[in-house]
Amino acid sequence: MRTTVGIIGAGPAGLLLARLLHNAGIDSVVLESRDRAYVEHRQRAGILEQGTVDVLRAAGAGERMDREGLRHDGIELRFDRRRHRVGFPALTGGRSVMVYAQTEVCKDLIALQLDEGGPLLFEAEALAVEGAESDRPSIRFRHQGREDVLECDYVVGCDGFWGVARKAVPASLSRVFERTYPFGWLGILADVAPSHDELVYARHDRGFALLSMRSPSVSRLYLQVPADTDAEAWSDEEIWDELERRLETDDDWALHRGPITQKSVTPMRSYVHEPMRHGRLFLAGDAAHIVPPTGAKGLNLAVGDVVTFARALVHEKETGSAELLDAYSETCLRRVWQAERFSYDMTTMLHRDPDATAFEGRLQLARLDRITSCRAAETDLAESYTGFPIG
Repeated sequence: MRTTVGIIGAGPAGLLLARLLHNAGIDSVVLESRDRAYVEHRQRAGILEQGTVDVLRAAGAGERMDREGLRHDGIELRFDRRRHRVGFPALTGGRSVMVYAQTEVCKDLIALQLDEGGPLLFEAEALAVEGAESDRPSIRFRHQGREDVLECDYVVGCDGFWGVARKAVPASLSRVFERTYPFGWLGILADVAPSHDELVYARHDRGFALLSMRSPSVSRLYLQVPADTDAEAWSDEEIWDELERRLETDDDWALHRGPITQKSVTPMRSYVHEPMRHGRLFLAGDAAHIVPPTGAKGLNLAVGDVVTFARALVHEKETGSAELLDAYSETCLRRVWQAERFSYDMTTMLHRDPDATAFEGRLQLARLDRITSCRAAETDLAESYTGFPIG
C-alpha cells in the first residue's frame, strides 16, 4: 500500500487529521488497532474548546455537534460551601466551550471518512514505524491475519501513550518530562438530569469533586480517590453520599441521584515527550503529551496538533516550503506547555494531596479567593479554559 500520510490511530486526532487532509486534496490511510464499536463507545473527554468547535465546523463535522451539543458559557467553583460562577464570554471576547463527548466526535468523523475519505482500516495493528529519517517512511502493520506495509511520505502517530509511533524516536534524542499524582478520579455515568446547568469544580477538605454531564438526561460526575482505588469497591450509595458531602453549599442547592450505569477510575499524570517530530514522523495527542483531566485539555491539545500538521503540509504543497513542517514540534510544544501549566494549576488548587500540610491547604483557598475577587485572575482562568490559540 502507498499513501501520502499514514495515520496511526482512529481516535479524534487521527480521524480529524484524515478529514482535514481530505478537504485539502491530500490522500491518507488510517490504521486503527481496535474495532469500530470500541472506538465509537469508549468514554473519554467531553469538553470542546472554542477552537476545537470552530475546527470541526470548518471541516464539515459540526452538524450533529451543533444540534446535540451543549454550549457552556461558564463554570462554577465551589469551596468553603461557597459558590462562584466564572462567566466566559465577557472575559474572553465571546468564547465559550461545548459539552459533546469524544465518542460522538469519533462517530461523526468515522461516518464522514467512510463516506467521503480515504481508507480507514479497523483491527489493523501497527507493529512499527520504519525509516522515519528517510524520504519514504513506512508503517508495518497486521490486518486480517497477515502483515503488510504502508509506504508513506509522512507518518503521524495518533496512537496514544502505549502506541508504537513514539518508540521510533531514538532514545538518545528523546526528553521526557512527567509527574504522577498520588490520586485519581472515580468517574460515574448516571441516568439522571444534571444537578446544575454548568460544570462545577469543588475543592473540599475530603477531596475534589466534579459535576459534569453528557446530555440533558445523563450526568457525569467524579470524585478524587487514592490512585490504587478499585471502582467496584464503592457502592452506588457511597458514591452519591460522598458527592453530596463534597459539593455541599450554604444555599438550597441539591444533588440529583439516579441509577449509575458505569464506574471507572482515571489515573492522573502529566507527561510531555520532546521533540514531537523525528524525520518524517510526527507525534500528536497522547503519543506526545498527557495532561490531568482537571483542565479539560487532552482532546483539545490533540486537535491543535493535527491542525498544525495539516496547515504545515498544505503550506508545503502550495509553496514548496517545509518551513512550517520543520517548526511543527516547536509550534505545538508552546501550546502544550501552556496547557500543562493550566492543568497543573487547576489540579493542585482543587485536589487534596495526602501529604499536604495545613499551610498548603490555606494556599489553595487563597488561590481560589484570588480568582473570585480579582478580574485579572478570573480572566486568566477563563481564557485558559476556553482554549489557547492553535498554531
